[in-house]
Amino acid sequence: MPDLAPIHHVKIPVSDVRASSEWYQRVLGLRVAIEFTEDGELRGVALGAPDGSTQIALRHDPERAAALAGFDLVALGVPTRDGVHAWVDHLTALDQKHGGLVTGHHGGTVLVGLHDPDGIEIRLYAD
Repeated sequence: MPDLAPIHHVKIPVSDVRASSEWYQRVLGLRVAIEFTEDGELRGVALGAPDGSTQIALRHDPERAAALAGFDLVALGVPTRDGVHAWVDHLTALDQKHGGLVTGHHGGTVLVGLHDPDGIEIRLYAD
């Protein structure tokens, strides 16, 4: 069977591309790589971490975004367990609500309950 590399990107449906893009930039530190404009409207954006480790695409799709509200769609990797604790400090400084830290299935540290503007849960995970 052919090999797979790490995930290239995750595409997340959103109700407001601009508002969601601003949230992912402010909260997760991602940067805009590409904007997708259709019929004169911003319909999508590709975002990436400065080190190239994480890429997320946001696509205007309000119905799917609403259907995913409350669902933990993706767990983003954090290099160390201490790094997850640093994320808690970062989110606290931003006054960004989250559900706190839990122990993962393999004993790692997981930050749960971080929700984007559409209520889709983004988890931060370190083994």
